[in-house]
Formats: sequence, structure tokens, C-alpha cells
Amino acid sequence: MISNILHIVWIIFQVILGFNLIFPLLLYCFYIVSKKNVFAPNTTGTENDYAIIVTAYEQTHTLKAVVDSILLLKYTNYMVYIVADKCDISTFHFDDPRVMVLRPQETLGSNTRSHFYAINRFVRPHTYLTIVDSDNLVHPDYLIELDKCFNAGYTAVQGLREAKNLDTTYACLDAARDIYYHFYDGEVLFNVGSSATLSGSGMAFTTALYKESLGHLDVTGAGFDKVLQAAIVGANKRIAFNGKAIVYDEKTSHSDQLVNQRARWINTWFKYAGLGHTIMHKGFTNLSRNQLLFGWILLRPPLFMFLLLSLFCLVINLWVSLTAVAIWGIGFSLFVAGFVLALRTLHTDKRIYASLKNIPIFMFYQLVSLYNSRRANKRSVATQHFHEKSIDDLMEK
Repeated sequence: MISNILHIVWIIFQVILGFNLIFPLLLYCFYIVSKKNVFAPNTTGTENDYAIIVTAYEQTHTLKAVVDSILLLKYTNYMVYIVADKCDISTFHFDDPRVMVLRPQETLGSNTRSHFYAINRFVRPHTYLTIVDSDNLVHPDYLIELDKCFNAGYTAVQGLREAKNLDTTYACLDAARDIYYHFYDGEVLFNVGSSATLSGSGMAFTTALYKESLGHLDVTGAGFDKVLQAAIVGANKRIAFNGKAIVYDEKTSHSDQLVNQRARWINTWFKYAGLGHTIMHKGFTNLSRNQLLFGWILLRPPLFMFLLLSLFCLVINLWVSLTAVAIWGIGFSLFVAGFVLALRTLHTDKRIYASLKNIPIFMFYQLVSLYNSRRANKRSVATQHFHEKSIDDLMEK
């Protein structure tokens, strides 16, 4: 009896895990036959009013570059709020009246606290807000592209976080991972009727929605975007994805930087994955495709984790069932095909392709991150930034 139960549990575990290998390609099949979401350009000639919130913690050396890129936007109706938490801003001065530097007297140590610190000091009631990290740069068309989504009726938008640097193998592999997630968890998921997942920056909301979603909470540590997206989709609102609303994001260049960042992210998944159960339950109750698909995505383990667990299942089945080994082999093949499809669809840089041979090293550091994930927020609060590129450097490419 116990043996039969364990056998059934083993099969169910493999089926659930293996489904994650083929789920992206299944979504893609629906994507290619679905009606794509098309955003209409602004025909009124009237600009919406944006607050651009830039958060910095301890480090300020990339702030000038991000502000310079914002001031090159093909847009005029916005204010920039720099929240310099635990930063020395004595040497900072911006001549443009649209830039306001805020220095909290006490350390906030939280993204959401920084955001609401800015919101509570808005010079006027901005209709929309967008969140940009201090290491980001923004494309000149960024707000124009966000406008297309908001004018189409959406209240939340995730843009594309493109790599700012591809200077090391780690940066290239980090970028490859982002491309995979942006394609399947952004472009594809949104266009099959669900919501794009939020990525921490390069995202925008109506100010009312942001305050409604997080105003009653005090989210500390990493993962505010997980709480925010769960609140939005939990209310059965959709998060749009616009691959032309581009921010350039710094990718991890060094192994210690990678370990600290991923440890926080893994910690965040364990902390908030349960929100997927709540959203899926709402999806069944509401018969909502948006909530059902998004809830499943939230429950899915990080990429390296379910790949290693899948490999573990394949190896175990060498002594259990050769048929299962063949099935796992097919599953891995479909996953690789889906991964390559994402890279090819988004016109990936050749340096990223060249880095793929080093995936085993990248996976090793992910395991180190998993080991450190329990004390992740004690190891480091923010990712250290090294690159001070300007938007001109990127636009020349």
C-alpha cells in the first residue's frame, strides 16, 4: 500500500515538474494563433502627466547617467523624483526644474517606502507613475510607448528591460535568462489573455492603482513587484506588456554580485510563491484566464531550480523506467527548442549565444545562491552597480 502511494506521488511530482518544461511552448502555440494586442498611438496630441521615480540606495554614481537619459525623452510632461536613500547627495545638483532630489532623514531600506516617500511629495497629482532603477537608462520613446498602453485602457504596464552591458559571461547569461522571461512571461503571456509579470523596474501604473495596491502594506526586503502584481491580477486587472517601452538594465558582471542578487530573488520566490495558489483559486472561481495562467506562473520554481529537479528525475529513472527517461528527454528537447525560439525571436546579440556554453558554471552559482537564500537580505540590501554608460553609448549601437 505504502509502495503504491509513493509510486503515485512520484508520478504526480514528475508530471507537474515536467509540465514546466513544455508549458512555454504550449503557450507559444496559443500565442501564434491568438489576436495580438495592438496599442494605438496617441492621436490627441495631449501628453499624459507622469511621475518618474528613481530609487537609489547607498550608491549614487549612476544617477547622473539615468537622469541624463530621462531628460532626452521625446516628452515634456513629467517630473523626476530621485529618492536617495542612505546616500550622500551633497554634490548633486540638476538644473532642470523637472528633477527633484529627495533625501530621507532616516534610512528607508525598502523600495515601496522610497516610492511612497516620493508619492507623498509629488508637486502635483500625476496621473501615472513609472519606476526606474538607479542603474537603468531609458529609451527616448519610453513614455510615448507607455502612453499607447494607457490610452488603450490598461492601468499597469511592464516594459522591456534590455541589457545595458554584455561585458562578461555572467552578464550575457543573465541577459539570456531575461530574454527568455520577457518573451514567455511578458509578450506571450500577455497576448494569450493573461498578464505580464513585473520585473522591478521599467514598469508603470496609474498612480491610483499603485496606491490602492500597496498603500496599506509595508513591504520590506526584495519582492515588492511580486506583491504588487499579485494585488493587480488578484483584482482581475491585466498587466500589459510593451516590448518597445525600453529601459536598459545593468546585468550582473561578477560572480559575487550574481550570488547576492540571486539569493535575494530565490528567497523572494519561497516567500511569495504561495500567492499563486490564491490567484489560481480566484481564477477557478471567476473563470478567469488571466488569473489561472498567472497563478500557475507564480507557482513555477525559478528556471535553474526546475531544470535541476528535472535532471534529477531523469537520472533516477535510469534505474526505474527507461520509458520515463525517453519522456524526460523529449521534455528537455522541447524546453531547449523553446529557449532558442525566444532568443531568435528577440534578435539576440551574438555574444549571448557564445556564452551559452558556460551555462553549467552559471547554474553552479545559482546553487550557491540557493544555499545563501535563507539569509539573503542580511548579505546585501542592493545589487552593486559597476557600469556608467550613457544612453548615447547604447543608441549608437
